[in-house]
Amino acid sequence: TDLGSPMNLKTFSWGNVDAWASQCVYRNGKFYWYACIRLEKDRFGIGVAVSERPEGAFVDAIGKPLIAGDSYLDPTVYVDDDGQAYMYFGNGKLWFVKLNQDMISTLGSIVEIPRTAVSVDSYLEAPWLYKRNGLYYLIYAGQVPGRENIRYSTSSSPTGPWEYKGIIMPEEGGSWTNHPGMADYKGNSYFVYHNGALPGGGNGRRSVGVEQFKYNPDGTIPLMKMTTTGSEQIGNLNPYIRHQAEEICWEEGIETETNSKTGVYVASIDNNDYIKVKGVDFGKGVKAFQANVACASKGGKIEIHIDSLSGSLLGTCLVQNTGDWQKWVTKNCKLIKTKGIHDVYFVFKGSEDNLFNLDYWKFK
Repeated sequence: TDLGSPMNLKTFSWGNVDAWASQCVYRNGKFYWYACIRLEKDRFGIGVAVSERPEGAFVDAIGKPLIAGDSYLDPTVYVDDDGQAYMYFGNGKLWFVKLNQDMISTLGSIVEIPRTAVSVDSYLEAPWLYKRNGLYYLIYAGQVPGRENIRYSTSSSPTGPWEYKGIIMPEEGGSWTNHPGMADYKGNSYFVYHNGALPGGGNGRRSVGVEQFKYNPDGTIPLMKMTTTGSEQIGNLNPYIRHQAEEICWEEGIETETNSKTGVYVASIDNNDYIKVKGVDFGKGVKAFQANVACASKGGKIEIHIDSLSGSLLGTCLVQNTGDWQKWVTKNCKLIKTKGIHDVYFVFKGSEDNLFNLDYWKFK
């Protein structure tokens, strides 16, 4: 679900022109978001913003960099079981520093990690620190000529010593960079990365990929390749509750915008644009559909197809002029009764550009 951008460079008044490679961590009922921000040339400060909600808004927690130095990039933060938090960071070199429980101040000095902790001469950037079954994992981007792959080391302590274990993901995809993340969810393990493989992608236009995997019996991580399918869906969507239109598996053509009253909504809808929603469970049968829309043009239609873009047409919802792009009304239409689990495609039709805005939808 596209929740908009809850933080940007303007959040940090002391920042200059660039900010990237951020990570958000939950602790003490708040969300702490760390990002590296250019101060001048190759000197960076790591800023921390805070919010009580993951969707923000985030505000600068201390009004200055948490730490600053040459190549201080790509922070990763982990809170250990004993409550001690650690932040690893660095481009070309790798450092760590302990954080206090307030998550916005450091404890002790910054420590450089020896090159022997990682594959010699391969560490470049993008560290990710976490623990599983008492073993600490340090994932990072390793350098080969002109490209990056993802490697890792392990340790019995968050401060090392570290033992290099090998490559997780080889260099591939449409971007020379990569940046890893690891997470466990509902008994499954996931590896998160980025590439430039989508149409129009490249080094500066990257997108997120997710692969599901299983650890080897000895706790090591298997070699993974980038795929176009990603991880399997592990649950189905209930269509009989209200869903935001920006809850999307795939889309083509549309954009999202944000309004202080409405929040995030789908806009820039043109003829033949569409939104795909995956794994919708209609149960014993769907009969009707409603959509909350706003329109200041001639309007258009929402065609509801299942299983493919040109799959069975369940029904069509007509959208007419509502008087303003922010005057929202609910439109209803009957559908051919349909049972079971399907992918749903909302295909937009109309005779002009910018047909209407779409805020939320619900099946009946």
